[in-house]
Amino acid sequence: MKKKLTFLATALCLAAPAAFAQISNPLQQVENAVEGELHPSDAAVVQGRQQVREVARESLASLYEIAPGARRAIERSAGYAVFSTFGVKLFFAGGTSGKGMVVNNRTSRETFMRMLQVQGGLGFGIAQNRLIFVFTTQEALNNFINQGWEFGAQANVSAMAGGQGGMFTGAASIAPGVYLYQLTQNGLSATLTVAGTKFFRDPQL
Repeated sequence: MKKKLTFLATALCLAAPAAFAQISNPLQQVENAVEGELHPSDAAVVQGRQQVREVARESLASLYEIAPGARRAIERSAGYAVFSTFGVKLFFAGGTSGKGMVVNNRTSRETFMRMLQVQGGLGFGIAQNRLIFVFTTQEALNNFINQGWEFGAQANVSAMAGGQGGMFTGAASIAPGVYLYQLTQNGLSATLTVAGTKFFRDPQL
């Protein structure tokens, strides 16, 4: 039995790179462009920022198609943030990383940020998600940019926000003035899997 488990573990480890290769995620290209460089070149930074912008545009387009009211919510907000994630969970430990950007609707200023999630539990899988924050107040927007954000270990919540003409249908109200949508490969998620996730400024972008 032990030999069988060892063989299975080895097979899964060897299969992980192939599984990653089958997933198309532009943000992996961003990682390749700037990771490993203490001082990325100007060209790498420009390329990385542009790819983050493209992913943000695609994510918003997908959100608007699934939840049309979200367009009005974002257009009327103080600002918004879009993150795309890629992660792997192998046996007892795993993690998710991602990149994203925050846009101040009043000034059109962009702030590039990163996210990191550490998770535990038995299992093997690869997950891709897009997280879209909407900040209804300038204070909430500024706090997110300047102080970052961290979800606790038990922060998985149901997306039950509504009201305001249905603008936030499908989003979760996670703090005063802050709403969050989570898009998966299957559409808009009813439960936000954000436990143990940190968001902070990207020092490379």
